[in-house]
Amino acid sequence: MKHLVWIFAVLMLASPAWAAKKLTVQQLKDQLVNLQQDRKTDVEVAAELKQVELTEELTRADLNKIVDFAPGKHTIEQIYVLEARSAVLPPPATNLPATPAPDAAAQTAILDKAVEYTTKSYAQLPHLTATKTTLRFQDNMAAIAACSGLVGCAKDVVTTPGFSNWASFVHFISSAETPVVSEHGTETMPSHKDKTPWGANGMITFQGSDSSLGVVFQDAQAAGSIQWLRWELINGKRAAVYSFNVPVTNSRLAVEACCFPKSTQIGVARFYNSFDAYNVAGCEAAPGGAGGATGNFQTNTSYDQHFKATVPYHGEIFVDPETGIVVRLITQAEFKVSDEVQQEDQRIDYGPVKVGVNAMVLPVKTVLNTVVAPNGDIGAARFTTRRTLFISEYKNYQPAAR
Repeated sequence: MKHLVWIFAVLMLASPAWAAKKLTVQQLKDQLVNLQQDRKTDVEVAAELKQVELTEELTRADLNKIVDFAPGKHTIEQIYVLEARSAVLPPPATNLPATPAPDAAAQTAILDKAVEYTTKSYAQLPHLTATKTTLRFQDNMAAIAACSGLVGCAKDVVTTPGFSNWASFVHFISSAETPVVSEHGTETMPSHKDKTPWGANGMITFQGSDSSLGVVFQDAQAAGSIQWLRWELINGKRAAVYSFNVPVTNSRLAVEACCFPKSTQIGVARFYNSFDAYNVAGCEAAPGGAGGATGNFQTNTSYDQHFKATVPYHGEIFVDPETGIVVRLITQAEFKVSDEVQQEDQRIDYGPVKVGVNAMVLPVKTVLNTVVAPNGDIGAARFTTRRTLFISEYKNYQPAAR
């Protein structure tokens, strides 16, 4: 019964208190033009965009076209939020190549090139170090002023009087620059213990490694689910896009999030009524003979609960049809309605990088879109769900010291 109540609570709490306005990229541009013609302020336009949910990917090319209609920094911030939140969606149909889909034999040939590239070239990448710069965008939390160990500091976002609490919408929180180690093209977890008070500080962190290209390819092949999807333009070049679906029986996608609250009760509570008040509570009894409780019963909450699970997932693989090089990978984890984590969508963009005298194709950018129930199942919270966006870029790849 308790489990059913928890599921019902998650379903109810996950429903937004506001109705998202679903728009295409063109409709977003039209809205910005109209708001500009109406001479709306930066704060007013940003407030409008906070309620938008795109149905298509806002590509960087389209972003550069519409950002000119932004009246100020708050609007620009929300445009970048929309770009990140739409990162795993297909772009507008007008952005797709008009090239017909290849026949079955050609589709298989492209996929075979990708398999060879992934299992041979990519799997042989050496140990590398890099600098990772991550921007955190989050809702249901005020921007932090102190930036311990961070490159930049967050700035508060202001909204017009009477508008919903601005902190309940996704906005910039902080930026961080950290050294990372890459093994065979996948970032590895650091060996040192992270002392950040996650959960208690109003933020969560995902502690698993990024999706491994080789592992995802093997999982999708084992599931027999790789299928042709479409052509798409990536950095102006045509890419073959394949979809896949991996059930939990074939999955090696491990999700670990930290930290969720864990409540414990200690002490004793003694309840009394008007007839036994003196015998139970003595001089602590409520005046007038009313009922009540006495004792030292307490509830303690600690933020040391981790969410760990190997989950089914689906996604897309973007392949250069000439070389078989994978230029983008999308994974979308699938969770139970009762899980503390409700969404983990990740996009990894790969690009050519010079490492010493060698040219390699490595991760250059990741976008992680997450939704969690930050207070787990304790039900004592000001906020019910929390969306966090992580936008990371990698630079300064170097051979790792032996």
